[in-house]
Amino acid sequence: MKINEIFETIEMIDNQHFDVRTITLGISLFDCIRGTADETATAVYDKITREAAKLVATAEKISRELGVPIVNKRVSVTPASLIFAPFPNEYIKLAKALDKAAHELGIDFIGGYSALVQKSFTDSEKSFIKSIPQALTETSRLCSSVNVASTRAGINMNAIAMMGDVIKETAYLTRENDSIGCAKLVVFANAVEDNPFMAGAFHGVSEGDKVVNVGVSGPGVVKCALEKIKGGDLTDIAEEIKKTAFKITRVGQLVAQRACEELGAEFGIVDLSLAPTPVMGDSVAHILEEIGLESVGACGTTAALAMLNDAVKKGGLMASNHIGGLSGAFIPVSEDIGMINGIACGSLTLEKLEAMTAVCSVGLDMIAIPGDTPASTIAGLIADEAAIGVVNNKTTAVRVIPVHGKTIGDTATFGGLLGFAPICKINTFSCDKMISRGGRIPAPLHSNKN
Repeated sequence: MKINEIFETIEMIDNQHFDVRTITLGISLFDCIRGTADETATAVYDKITREAAKLVATAEKISRELGVPIVNKRVSVTPASLIFAPFPNEYIKLAKALDKAAHELGIDFIGGYSALVQKSFTDSEKSFIKSIPQALTETSRLCSSVNVASTRAGINMNAIAMMGDVIKETAYLTRENDSIGCAKLVVFANAVEDNPFMAGAFHGVSEGDKVVNVGVSGPGVVKCALEKIKGGDLTDIAEEIKKTAFKITRVGQLVAQRACEELGAEFGIVDLSLAPTPVMGDSVAHILEEIGLESVGACGTTAALAMLNDAVKKGGLMASNHIGGLSGAFIPVSEDIGMINGIACGSLTLEKLEAMTAVCSVGLDMIAIPGDTPASTIAGLIADEAAIGVVNNKTTAVRVIPVHGKTIGDTATFGGLLGFAPICKINTFSCDKMISRGGRIPAPLHSNKN
């Protein structure tokens, strides 16, 4: 690294909110399955606390050595629905074992209370999905995800209908804290196996026994870089974003390599997603406004976001041989002060956010809606987002929070990196008849690629 690059990195850290958002240690639990639920839960707890014992200390050591903030230390595990399939009525024991391990390790979140049901599901997986509200209510660091669709399999509408009910129940059970349980639950289409970001992280079945995945983030760095371009056209803007993403990703690559050495783990991927925070100066929306929008949500927003996402990926791919996860630009409303302001002033709507998800990383994320929104409407929203993912062969997701007891004009507060959000208006016309039909929406024609 040249001396000017060192000074640039120091500037990014000190004044532009650059950080390594997470080191996530993925751990396989297949060798933990025992004859009973209690024995399996104990084996899971023992393996996680053993394999991740040095995770927090390692992250802090690397942070000191490199001078780079590492915000979150996380663990992801093999999908719970697979590990506890022999014990379909006792999933809550696994949920509590995972949460207990997270507390013991001092990590921020543990992901993998998950199921992959994109085509259909077993009775055990149905039981798992029904356990999610209780699991998220009786734990504090556990995160859950369910993959309900894929380009290859189509869209499992029966699972989507169930998830509408699950989200509503989770919102009610955690109503004393603005239904925060829903902030730890995401519904995917085309979920990836190496995502380091919560709430959707799980350790995929094709992964090794112990893998390090690192997520970097730097919306503020990108915005500051664009501020220096006076009068440049959009080609110049895209080039500057690409160069900046390269610098950010190189730091993530270095952190990942050091973490692997310390933890005795495989190098998984670097996820170069621009993940915002509620802090001023750390916003994806403000990048879009720097490109030339009066306010995020204005006409041109989707085009600007598409350019941003593409340039970030191109820059990152040059910086590391192992780019993965979600990689791109996130648009979580409650975690981005620019998005929050866009909702509040009326420039940004749920419909515009949905259009934006066709070109960004993931999807409708951390959006607070009225608590009296019907489960079928939430299911319809999930189905729409899944369709965008399936047809475009990309990962999409919904993390929506029907805040119990609140409506348009109110604000939900989640705290920390989860931020706060004004309640967003949602279309109230019914889709109940469609959702009640169930079945599976077939995979698109282009899924047949053998």
